[in-house]
Amino acid sequence: MQAVNEKKQTVRKDAGRLADFIMFTQRSFLLNLSKELNKGNVSFAQFFLLGYLAKEDYLTMTDISKKMGHSTAAATGLVDRLEKLGYVQRLHASDDRRKVMVQITRKGIDLVDKMREDIVENLVEAMAEKDSGVTDAVLAASGKLTD
Repeated sequence: MQAVNEKKQTVRKDAGRLADFIMFTQRSFLLNLSKELNKGNVSFAQFFLLGYLAKEDYLTMTDISKKMGHSTAAATGLVDRLEKLGYVQRLHASDDRRKVMVQITRKGIDLVDKMREDIVENLVEAMAEKDSGVTDAVLAASGKLTD
């Protein structure tokens, strides 16, 4: 029983260190992300949508509204703005012209790639400043979340 309690305490301590790391990096990332996105007049929500689209061939408006937790009307507004900026394009399904598919453009992919590289650079800096226990905890948690 004592071994179980010690294991829980160790896990809790690691979780606390991981939470501190996440809070530290989140502030850094959001500040840098905000500066970069303001240059392109892209909101966080629009950037997150671009991130989803970068991993898919396309998303329907229904898919977008579900992933973003918005109404279809709000999702349409996000797509309208991104389309005007040249980050996405709308396509129609060949079997059903009513079905609108949204696809990221090369310009959109370039923005997502640039922001991802900035995040990698920030992570390198942040992880270099922390002890290896935090890095190990981050990598372990990341593995569990993506499995």
